[in-house]
Amino acid sequence: MRLPSFTTRSIATRLFLTAAALSSVVLLVASLFFTAYYRREAEEIFERRLDVYLRAIVADVSESGQEGRTGPSQLGDPQFELPGSGWYWQITRMDDAAHEIKASRSLFADRLPKLSDLGVPAEAGGSRRGYALGPDGRKLRIIERVIDAEDTGIYLVQVAASIEEMEELITRFRFALIIAFAALAIALALVAAFQVRFGLRPLRLLQRELAAIRRAERDRITGVYPSEIAPLADELNLLIGANRDILERARTQVGNLAHALKTPLSVIVNEADAAPSPLADKTSEQARIMRDQISFYLDRARAAARGGALGAATPIAPCVEALLRTFTKIYGERSVAFSGDIRQELRFLGERQDLEEMIGNLLDNAGKWAESAVTISVALESSTSGASRSALIVTIDDDGPGLAPHLRAQATERGRRLDETKPGSGLGLSIVVDLAVAYGGALELDDSPTGGLRARLRLPGF
Repeated sequence: MRLPSFTTRSIATRLFLTAAALSSVVLLVASLFFTAYYRREAEEIFERRLDVYLRAIVADVSESGQEGRTGPSQLGDPQFELPGSGWYWQITRMDDAAHEIKASRSLFADRLPKLSDLGVPAEAGGSRRGYALGPDGRKLRIIERVIDAEDTGIYLVQVAASIEEMEELITRFRFALIIAFAALAIALALVAAFQVRFGLRPLRLLQRELAAIRRAERDRITGVYPSEIAPLADELNLLIGANRDILERARTQVGNLAHALKTPLSVIVNEADAAPSPLADKTSEQARIMRDQISFYLDRARAAARGGALGAATPIAPCVEALLRTFTKIYGERSVAFSGDIRQELRFLGERQDLEEMIGNLLDNAGKWAESAVTISVALESSTSGASRSALIVTIDDDGPGLAPHLRAQATERGRRLDETKPGSGLGLSIVVDLAVAYGGALELDDSPTGGLRARLRLPGF
């Protein structure tokens, strides 16, 4: 099954999906920007905090030497006193062989790695910054600096902190940002849906106006439309008016042609009948065939013109009831009962004359072959393909001998008669097919549950 492409979706769907996609991209870019910005700010704050501790320890060592060991009271952070807290300082004497080391209580028995041993280059001023694995295998941010305390010695001062705290802050910020942006995305989607629905409301009103014209409830588009749609409504009104004018001229010309041709043919038939002879009989026979053919093609021309007309709608129930009464009288001698139950609200989107001709031909055909009963029913079939028009299904059943499947296609061919014993010109079913096709419908022949033939006529309606 072929799925509909994006270009075949409704305008509302395309606008909504476009707005949703663009909003998602904007929100994604914004989230990446804010996360990156927050990370940079968090890292700068983290670095400044380490710098403050480093300067404090350096100042203390420079003033008092190794004996002036910096304590928690001077750094102001109790985490340096908690073992394994992730915040450490370490002072290593570099100018003696013993390399005496003093460290914060948080390091306990562990020691910080030297960045100089790890190949981290020194910055301007001699300090180094880098990452290394510390106690418990945690990743540390380390800042170290070598200072010369003159008489008291040369020391390597290091301050380190686990980046887990910073990463946790960034993770919490990212989670909060996702929640906030998800709520914003839902709000934007609702706003986009409302905007699309509100913005396309004039198009829905225009569609309802056109449907009302098609159902013969109105003859033109009315109402006030936005400046973008108003020209379209005006052009449609002009098109509807021009269509009516063209159809009216076509009907007039078809009527004139029918009168112009049928009158001379009637004269020929009358003259031939007035003087019987083999030639006159043949002339009369061919003239009648010509008259039937002219009627057939004129009916097709009229049907084609009416089939494209806007604003033509015919109630079905009165038309069918009148036909049932007529055929009940016609086939009364054979005791063929014609019956049907038609809903009063059903309407055919077309001319009453065409509806009577189609249903009349089918009822007449069913009456010719029925044993005792002909039934008719009309149902409304809603469209499942997304189209706005529904279909009327006219079903006519008889209890006659039926028709073999291989003969059903032949029965609808123009002028084809499958049995010469029945009266008629042989054009009935083909006229029904042509009229139905002119209205965008179709005729199907099938087996009837009553044992005879079922004619199923599909026509536009509501």
